[in-house]
Amino acid sequence: MDQRFIDLFDRYTHGGMSRRAFLDRLSAIAGGSAAASLLLPILENNYAKAETIAESDERIATETVPIPGVTGLTGYLVSPKTASKHGGVVVIHENRGLNPHIKDVARRVAVEGFTALAVDCLSPMGGTPEDQDKAASMIAALKPEEAIADGRAAVALLKARPDGNGKVGALAFCWGGGFGNNLAVAEPELAAAVIYYGRQPSAEQVPAIKAALLLHYAALDERINAGIPAYEAALKATGKTYELFMYPNVNHAFNNDTNEARYNKEAADLAWSRTVGFFKKYLA
Repeated sequence: MDQRFIDLFDRYTHGGMSRRAFLDRLSAIAGGSAAASLLLPILENNYAKAETIAESDERIATETVPIPGVTGLTGYLVSPKTASKHGGVVVIHENRGLNPHIKDVARRVAVEGFTALAVDCLSPMGGTPEDQDKAASMIAALKPEEAIADGRAAVALLKARPDGNGKVGALAFCWGGGFGNNLAVAEPELAAAVIYYGRQPSAEQVPAIKAALLLHYAALDERINAGIPAYEAALKATGKTYELFMYPNVNHAFNNDTNEARYNKEAADLAWSRTVGFFKKYLA
C-alpha cells in the first residue's frame, strides 16, 4: 500500500486531524471518494478478525473485574487454568480503548502462563465505546496522572492475588506504549515492561525506572522514533536493563492483526516470541 495513505491515517488516528479532513485528504490522494471508500476497510481496524484465542478456550478463565483504588475502574482478567502460581501482566490498550483486539492479546498472554489484566482506562468515564473516534476523544481527555493511577492500581491488584507469584509486568501498545513507559517510571514494583511503539519518557525521568524493559519499534514510524536516541542514551547512562529492537520496513501498529494495512505477520511473530521469552525470564 502507498505509504502516503498509512501516514495520513496515522496522523488522523493520533489526533492530527478531524475525520472529515482525513476523508477529504484521503479522497484527494486516492483519486476520488470511490477509491477512498475502498481503502477505508483496509486502513481501519476490523474487530471481526480479533479472536485468535476464544474466550471459551479450556486453558483460560475470563471475567471483568473491578480494580480497587480508582473509582469505576475495571479490567478484563484472564487467568490460566493451572495450579501453579503465575506472574501477572497489565495489558495497556491503544488510543481506541479496551477493544476486542486488546482482549485477545490478554488471552494470548494467559495461554503463555501469565495472569493478564487488560485495563479499561475509559471505564471510569462509562467504558470503551464501540465508536472508535469517540474512544479516541475520550482518551485525549484523560489526564496523564489519571492513567498512571489506573496502571498502578492494576499492578497492585495483580501483585496481591493469591494465585500470583508477586511479580508483575506490563505489556503496552501505541498510546498505551507511552503510558507503559511512564508507568515504569512511576511504579517501582513493576518487574518488567514490554513496550510496542510507545512514546518515551524524558531523560530526566529514566533514573526512576526499576523494571527491565523490552522496546519494540517500527522503522517507518518516524513520529515515535524521533525520541529513541535520547531515551536509549539515558537508559545506557543510568545502567538500566533493557533490550531495544527496530523492525525494518514496518509501520506503527505492526502487531495489530485486525489492521490489514499496517499488520506485518513476520515482525509481529518475532516481536511476540521475544515478548513471551522476556516475560518468562523476568516474571516466572
